[in-house]
Amino acid sequence: MKPDPFAKGRGAQKNSLNKFQKEFHLLEKSFQEYCRLEGEELSSKRTQYLPIFPKTIVNKVLSPDIPLDYSMNPYQGCEHGCIYCYARNTHEYYGYSAGLDFEQKILIKENAPTLLEEKLTSKNWKASPIVLSGNTDCYQPAEKTYEITRACLEVFLKYKHPVGIITKNSLILRDLDLLKELARYNLVSVVISVTSLSESTRRTLEPRTASISKRLKTISELSKENVPVSCMLAPIIPGINSHEIMNMAEAVSKQGAINFGYSIVRLNGAIGDLFKDWLAKAMPNKKEKVLSLIASCHGGSLKDNRFGIRHRGEGPIAVQINAIAKIAKQKYFKAARTPKLNTALFNNNKDPQLSLFNEP
Repeated sequence: MKPDPFAKGRGAQKNSLNKFQKEFHLLEKSFQEYCRLEGEELSSKRTQYLPIFPKTIVNKVLSPDIPLDYSMNPYQGCEHGCIYCYARNTHEYYGYSAGLDFEQKILIKENAPTLLEEKLTSKNWKASPIVLSGNTDCYQPAEKTYEITRACLEVFLKYKHPVGIITKNSLILRDLDLLKELARYNLVSVVISVTSLSESTRRTLEPRTASISKRLKTISELSKENVPVSCMLAPIIPGINSHEIMNMAEAVSKQGAINFGYSIVRLNGAIGDLFKDWLAKAMPNKKEKVLSLIASCHGGSLKDNRFGIRHRGEGPIAVQINAIAKIAKQKYFKAARTPKLNTALFNNNKDPQLSLFNEP
């Protein structure tokens, strides 16, 4: 039996079972099989934007090996469709699949700016950098329409509160006016994610993300405007992009990045099954080799929850990747630095005019 053809335009090639709703998805799977037999269209590739109204928006980060204290995500799910994305598993908590649902059913947190302002003006809040996109990209395609991220940046600027941003979308340049003003007070740092310098690899791994050339241009534009920008070369997938570490580090350095981080891919939860299915369709000749290399970095498993080990891996392949990254940093980032954002200017008074007294 021939494998199903690779469906372009999406990362995941199917919907995985939701561990919280197995019965529902088994029924859905039966319905999909019926549709195939009847020759009917299974589903549209069209993205659905579904408004939700959470009660809170700022999350405390408890992981000891992630260097941030708080994060917030204006959107749940991500149309970028990166097949390796660790955030896919979180979609199951909303009753959806980590597969195609994650890319096609985007939950819009329309009240995020209001919730953020309530948090910053709460009596007990003390200024600490909040990172946009700790889970899903705050500049994914939905942002072009809803502008929730922009509204949140306006709140951060209003209260002179530090904010970090992680994205792989050039849409961030739309908000350069706000970023420049935040940077003037040392209130912002940006991390641009780069996974490959090959457009072919990028399109397959991350089908709806900004092109490599646009990402490099974004780094350059931010740097020219004195907005501190670093890069995340992640995930490193042995057998797919691990040979690009030096070249990626050199490329982002030339564009003005001040530092870079990286991590080795791990396939926790539903992502393992989705990644296997994707490999079988996108890179069938590499499937067994890539899976074997990933497992060799995580004690023989595709997943890894061990703090302190999960991001860097272990074993000969991981040692080699870590050594190359170290050499790349020594060669291209001799003056690497991590911005320490300003918390002294934060003013959570109801009247923002009082913040004028804190002008530098």
